[in-house]
Amino acid sequence: MPQHVPAQVEGDTAGSAEPVPPPGAVPGETPRRVPGARGPRALLTGLPLLLAAALWGLSLPHIGFRSMGEYGLLDRLPVTYYLSLLVLTAGFLAALRRAGTAPWWPALYCAGLLMALKGVPAVLYDSERYPWASKHDAVVNHLLANGELRPDEHLSGNMSAYDQWPGFFTLNGGLVRAFGADGAATYLNWAPIVLGLLTMPVLILIYRTFSEDRRLVWTAVWIFQLANWVGQDYFAPQGLAYLLHLAVLAVVVRHFVRPGAAGRLRSRSWPDPAAAAVPPPTGTRQRAVCVVVLVPLLVAINAVHQLTPVMLCVTLLAFSLTRRYRNLGLLAVAGALMLAWDLTMGRPLFTETLGTLRDSLGQLTQNSRAGYAGQLTGAGPELAGRANVLMVLAVAVLAGAALLLRRRLVHSALPLLLASVAPVPLFVVNDYGGEMLFRVYLFALPGAAFFAAAALVPAAGGTGAHRVRPAVRRICAVALPVTLVALLAGFMPSYYGKERMNYTPPAETALVTRTLDRAPEGSLILATTGSFPQALHRYDRLEHWFFAEQELPENVGMLKDPAGYLSTRLPPATTAYVILTRTQDIYTAGEGLLPPGGFAALTRDLTASPLFHVVERTGYGVVLRYDSP
Repeated sequence: MPQHVPAQVEGDTAGSAEPVPPPGAVPGETPRRVPGARGPRALLTGLPLLLAAALWGLSLPHIGFRSMGEYGLLDRLPVTYYLSLLVLTAGFLAALRRAGTAPWWPALYCAGLLMALKGVPAVLYDSERYPWASKHDAVVNHLLANGELRPDEHLSGNMSAYDQWPGFFTLNGGLVRAFGADGAATYLNWAPIVLGLLTMPVLILIYRTFSEDRRLVWTAVWIFQLANWVGQDYFAPQGLAYLLHLAVLAVVVRHFVRPGAAGRLRSRSWPDPAAAAVPPPTGTRQRAVCVVVLVPLLVAINAVHQLTPVMLCVTLLAFSLTRRYRNLGLLAVAGALMLAWDLTMGRPLFTETLGTLRDSLGQLTQNSRAGYAGQLTGAGPELAGRANVLMVLAVAVLAGAALLLRRRLVHSALPLLLASVAPVPLFVVNDYGGEMLFRVYLFALPGAAFFAAAALVPAAGGTGAHRVRPAVRRICAVALPVTLVALLAGFMPSYYGKERMNYTPPAETALVTRTLDRAPEGSLILATTGSFPQALHRYDRLEHWFFAEQELPENVGMLKDPAGYLSTRLPPATTAYVILTRTQDIYTAGEGLLPPGGFAALTRDLTASPLFHVVERTGYGVVLRYDSP
């Protein structure tokens, strides 16, 4: 492959008499040699990082995660924790001044931010964070126990989809066996940290393709982490597939430039042809080699997740709209591999999804909804919902400002802009179980974060008409720290405002596991929602019905006579168990699936009904058995 030349050095003044600062260095700052990084200045740059780590460590024993209230972790995090985040932000801003000569400092701060933001559950929680992670742990256990895939078999709650896209679970099954672990549960809380660290260098490769200004690159990575509140980086196939998706895009933008693109780009975008460099063009044979190299990655994405290949194909299609990255061969290969997998391993769910397109196609309002259908209730969930909207708007406004203020950069980084816009049309197609809104935002985020950073970091260098005015630099010097702190303030409620739903006490997990282990094979397990720990333990041996995962009016009607509602819908002579736990109570209330007090009324009425009798009751839930008349 040809040696890559970064695609953007805004205001480069090669050939001028004025010295040009190193890429990413602040104009006017005296460049320093790398050995100088070991001197007093390096100590001052690293001091905030050490101080933030100390404050974060001191805060851990005082985080009351076992007694969370309506605001989740927000009011259980001590002042020292929030101070650590502010110190990290201040240290990162200081490290940016040396990003051109000492890029490892911004890298360390970005890694520190990732750990500070998402490391609390990994370090402290004594149970699996986020109930759906336990569902994926159950799939790994199922795969290890059976030693085979059964994609055509009907499993409760569409769980057969995991056998149709088994890559993530096969990988983790291999890790469990290789390291002799008891199961994936021993490490699954660390998934956001591991995936975040692996994603960081891939983002840098993409961003460095369009800018040599390392201040801009690292600010984009920082904003990406602050804006990545959707939580799709937990122990799930989406997190791994997303990483592979970004890796494919990194190869494409760096090694798929068509011949002649450089000249057209310069003539159309910059008065000065020397103001920018673009990746060197690749010949047909070289691009064909790159396609062959990418085939294993494309196969892996198709084996891991069903939606990510669609996102990748629409992004490659958007790239093909530009002369620079028009490569129909790669698009054809990606589309063919996706279709081949969908028609073979993924055929059951694929045909089922095609059958639902008639109802969802064109339903923009329905497809862009979040969750099932309820409205967030409670102080914490409502705050989280408002913070989610504000975070999306903030990133969009910043990115939009860059489109107006950094037009030369927009021309150079057009593929990133297209990658951000490409997923949006999927709103027309399907709601993806109430998650399409979050997935579109997630796949649009890398490009949006880059342009958001560009609105806050002035162009480096430049002469004459292209020199950045001092007033603009002063405005950016204030806007950058203010914006980063504001995004930090938005991340916390967005990510932790509903944390009470995500932490489940070990005693509740033990109650559910005990019940499902004792249930005879073929029993029907009833619960209001599947969002509770170990909900799908032994899912290949038991049937499940989460009867409150429907529209709120239907649930209101169900609460008038819950025993009658359930009993009339159960087949005769059915062995059925109803599991009602603390986490279900919190989830159904917070997500608006049941009206206030609805879960307590449901529990009371079912317990009093002669059709159901109590098998076990603890402070964390009650288990009932249905006695068929």
